[in-house]
Amino acid sequence: MKVVIAIDSFKGSMSSIEAGESAAKGVKRVFPDAKTYIRPLADGGEGTVETLTAGGGGRFIHVNVTGPLGKPVSCQYGIVDKTHTAIIEMSGAAGIMLVSESERNPLYTTTYGVGEVIKDAIKKGCRHFIVGIGGSATNDGGIGMLQALGFGLLDKDGNEVCFGAEGLKYLDTIKDDNVIPELSQCTFRIACDVTNTLCGEQGCSAIFGPQKGATPTMIMQMDKWLAYYAKLAKEKYPKANPKHAGAGAAGGLGFAFLTFLNATLESGIKIVLEETHLEKYAKDADVVITGEGRLDGQTVMGKAPIGVAKIAKKFNKPVIAFSGCATKDAILCNNEGIDAFFPILRGVVTLEDAMNTENAMNNMADTVEQVFRVIQTFSKEKYTGMEE
Repeated sequence: MKVVIAIDSFKGSMSSIEAGESAAKGVKRVFPDAKTYIRPLADGGEGTVETLTAGGGGRFIHVNVTGPLGKPVSCQYGIVDKTHTAIIEMSGAAGIMLVSESERNPLYTTTYGVGEVIKDAIKKGCRHFIVGIGGSATNDGGIGMLQALGFGLLDKDGNEVCFGAEGLKYLDTIKDDNVIPELSQCTFRIACDVTNTLCGEQGCSAIFGPQKGATPTMIMQMDKWLAYYAKLAKEKYPKANPKHAGAGAAGGLGFAFLTFLNATLESGIKIVLEETHLEKYAKDADVVITGEGRLDGQTVMGKAPIGVAKIAKKFNKPVIAFSGCATKDAILCNNEGIDAFFPILRGVVTLEDAMNTENAMNNMADTVEQVFRVIQTFSKEKYTGMEE
């Protein structure tokens, strides 16, 4: 029996790898000779660095960069040396979780550290970048990142504008004569699952500004500044398009990547599934296992387990999902390629006990074991004598 396992992390409880290893343990208790293949999984957000670095046999790098408030932070990213690829989560350098609620103010938070991470990876030989841009604390249109990479974002006196969205207020000129030369050799795939434009009612300021600490007055100001920034950018880069789907991602960082770094914005789960070569593993599997911390109606809206299921169904493979919990509307998953799903909680426990990593791993192994005992009961003849 060949079992391919691609489970998303159970946030705050199990990593994708831990969940996969636990599921494999449950399978082996029933089918000791089964071949189990664990493919790390993420949707382009939290856990993407760990997933793609581990899946590609890469290494982790820690670098001190400028955090969203201008103070130093340590950011982890991954390098896959054989493909000269860096895997970065912008939230590691400019994420909202790095800013306390009382300090959240997008007028001052910067993406400068994101550019510093890219710059560090370039120095280490990377020429291909996969960047997840969820969870930002910023609304600066990516000008901080651009400044770190050598772009000139200048005021009317020829000085660099200040950090944060407030810097856009003073922006008068954009220059690229001092940009890091190696950038012209680099490619950028951006994991982006939002379709918001840069400006307007569905723009980054209006939709995401409030959660970053923006007041109604700030939202109007930032939207106006971003529109002028886009106008300046278009004068120098004719393809600049503030209405591009995803241009408003991460407070306009999507626009900066598209306009200045020739990036492509792609579904996060699409990038991860391609980079971990899940299709190659799934095409001759007997069973595919997937899952996430919570299966619900939102799972079918392009989340990781559905991405796995769609690949498995290309080859008519059965798909079983495991989750920490499952809501009533999780039944929608059955229409999207997940044949059956099972919550792993095995009794009434406190949230703390449920989230405990050791408990969660044991629950995963035990639940998978019982499901595979059912499979064994109905398929003894098929799998008897299968060689490893």
